[in-house]
Amino acid sequence: MDLNGKIAIVTGGASGIGKACARAFHAKGAKVVIADLNAEAAAKAGEAFGGFGQGVDVTNEASLARLINQTERQLGPVDIFMSNAGIGVSDGPLWGAGDAPTPSWDACWQVNVMASVFAARLLAKSMASRQGHFIITASAAGLLNQIGDAPYSATKAAAVSFAESLAITHGDDGLKVQCLCPEGVNTPLVKGIEGGAQGLSGYLEADDVAQILLKAMEDNRFMVTTHEQTAGYAAMKGSERDRWVGGMRKLRRMLMEANNGRPL
Repeated sequence: MDLNGKIAIVTGGASGIGKACARAFHAKGAKVVIADLNAEAAAKAGEAFGGFGQGVDVTNEASLARLINQTERQLGPVDIFMSNAGIGVSDGPLWGAGDAPTPSWDACWQVNVMASVFAARLLAKSMASRQGHFIITASAAGLLNQIGDAPYSATKAAAVSFAESLAITHGDDGLKVQCLCPEGVNTPLVKGIEGGAQGLSGYLEADDVAQILLKAMEDNRFMVTTHEQTAGYAAMKGSERDRWVGGMRKLRRMLMEANNGRPL
């Protein structure tokens, strides 16, 4: 896929999946702007990938708007927006489905969902006129569930739903939407929870995920999974929900036993 001269913005792009995808876009000829809470790492990555980087809180719509405006003034109209910034919090220490404190739920909602809403509000219509790509990094947890992290699971499911809304509403106008739903990927997000369900199918490297995403963009596929089992699991969940829930209960019991009373 020829991205030569295209302008991309990647949020959460100073590390992990975001940085790997930014690197892959740049290797294809794009100039990439990096938004990340880590301003120093964002600036370094943005310079390396042909654009610039800034410390940006993606939950602040005004800050995101300023970044987009600066990008379009300095580099040109945005062709690719990757809403990749994301957080997880866990249900610990008590491990009930509602035990994460309200501020943690609010933070997950703002980062995992509203940041994409803000970006779409600012860019979806103009990007559609340029056949642009709007990419949301959701998670296999949004399709299946992450045992031990109800806020992450619920908000990533909402992220998948919002990506569907983008594709349904703006696809006829030319917007290309990719919903990236990885299982285990070796990134800072999984440090400390390696014993959880997200790693049962094995861990990929972030650069592998970037190549999978590039192929999906070339094929204009909406749903982008990284592990071959994910689609089958999602199909089973959709057709046999009671059986799926029962199987997940069994898996939780196994994880609790293996991790000394913790599902993660």
